[in-house]
Amino acid sequence: MKIQLVRHATLWIEYGGTTFLVDPMFSETGANPPIPNTENGRRNPLIPLPGPAAQWTAPDVMIVTHLHRDHWDQAAAEALPKSTPVLCQPGDRQTFAEAGFRNVTEIQEHLDFGGILIHRTGGRHGTGEIGRAMGPVSGFVFQAEHEPSLYVAGDTIWCDEVKAALDAFKPQAVVVNAGGARFLEGDPITMTDMDIAKLARYAPYTHITAVHMDSINHCLLTRDLLKIRLSNENLLDRVAIPNDGEWVENA
Repeated sequence: MKIQLVRHATLWIEYGGTTFLVDPMFSETGANPPIPNTENGRRNPLIPLPGPAAQWTAPDVMIVTHLHRDHWDQAAAEALPKSTPVLCQPGDRQTFAEAGFRNVTEIQEHLDFGGILIHRTGGRHGTGEIGRAMGPVSGFVFQAEHEPSLYVAGDTIWCDEVKAALDAFKPQAVVVNAGGARFLEGDPITMTDMDIAKLARYAPYTHITAVHMDSINHCLLTRDLLKIRLSNENLLDRVAIPNDGEWVENA
């Protein structure tokens, strides 16, 4: 297994002889407006891709955890071949079909894709009214012979659904969307440094990779701040914090 952080939540995963593109956001720097109701007006994405988007446009399959624009944007929809198989959560198929994608599968619970068993998991994209307004989100667990199990948690805070996925699958590797994204009101809607520390202590058997930082204007937890927290908690050796374009092998 190899995982490359492209940028933000966009991942290129080589797993069980299959290449997966997860949550592609290919927009150029500043192409999109700031997230509304946030503390700064910086246009998104804040930083460029670490290379030409074309190098990530021929995966064997694409997985999109949910349809927010920082996980699936118009640039990706235009760049990817419409023959690319798409795996998504229930309710999202029509969006891909309208964009011209011809092979779209909603994963209700689990799916066998070429010998790789993919399970869909739940999450909470925030709390209270904000969490409900953000809509449904999903994570995905990968299992295959001769590969470590991998849990891509998606846009979620630390919650019972994440605990349930950890308890059910005991994944050897976990990718979490950090950044502590938030609006002017309410609690964070993605994992904070405290959330990641809690996950690390709850599942001491797994190795964590933290992404989803330094690229969207309302993600206030930076890589540097996360490293400080984890160092203070003696957890830094448990969490990889890759830069854009960097590979994490056997995560």
